[in-house]
Amino acid sequence: MTSPVSPAAPARGLSVVFALAAVYLIWGSTYLGIRFALEGGYPPLLMAGGRFLLAGGMMFAVLRLRGEHAPTRAQWRNLALMGLLMMGIGNGMVSIAEQWVSSGLAAVAIASTPLWMGLFSLLRGQRPSTLEWVGIGIGFIGVLWLNAGSTLSATPWGLVALLIAPIAWAFGSIWSKGRDLPSPFMSAAGQMISGGAMMLIAGFITGESFHAMPTMKGTLSVLYLMTFGSIIGFTAYVWLLHHVRPTLAGSYAYINPVIAVMLGAWLANEQFTPHDLGAMLVILFGVVAITLGKARVPKPAAATAE
Repeated sequence: MTSPVSPAAPARGLSVVFALAAVYLIWGSTYLGIRFALEGGYPPLLMAGGRFLLAGGMMFAVLRLRGEHAPTRAQWRNLALMGLLMMGIGNGMVSIAEQWVSSGLAAVAIASTPLWMGLFSLLRGQRPSTLEWVGIGIGFIGVLWLNAGSTLSATPWGLVALLIAPIAWAFGSIWSKGRDLPSPFMSAAGQMISGGAMMLIAGFITGESFHAMPTMKGTLSVLYLMTFGSIIGFTAYVWLLHHVRPTLAGSYAYINPVIAVMLGAWLANEQFTPHDLGAMLVILFGVVAITLGKARVPKPAAATAE
């Protein structure tokens, strides 16, 4: 996440359709990409760290060549903490969890992120609307259902990792608001560089290593995650923040889990119980309610010059 972006004039036509399709399909497919990379012989933290460090480094180089200012020292400190929380812990825990948990189930667990964001916003003094409170309550019923009785409960380490990941991502997102940050794209690059470097260090410290040459499928999956998931997907998302309503740009939160479940069942023969799917629907219903609640909150009138 980066600092809030004020939407420009609404964009129309195929550009919005293509950008939404990229965010929906690409980000929804990254969970399966992580699974294929792990199955292909890549250790979770080394894989995720290398992916983000390379993607962030390429984005940083391109932005500097285009004349973007590099982050200041103070901005790098903020980006480093965001990279730790959102990339390092958030995405890193997803990669760790997918050693034991199906890609679709991981996506369902991560769908709870907006619920935690609502709670952290409350701690910052931002009172949710009535509809947001309803969404938070419904969503957490789904989270409890998912963690208590679904197939996720049979994998303790995966369960713990998927509880930590959305909390870290949500806290980093809320913490970032109002901070001194560079442009959205440079912020993304800085977060990926910082988070990627931390994950690589953590991977080496915990003893991760390559036990054999990774498979071609695994390597192609990492390349897909790096180029499509990290660069193209995020670029499309930032473009949407500039050109469409925030509610529409943020709709990926309840589309991605559905895409991930469908792809996991289709391409990886992942099995989901009615309990899993029921918990997913409850969580997504809560997220939709939160999104609609935020959309209905009236924005404060701009102060006029005296």
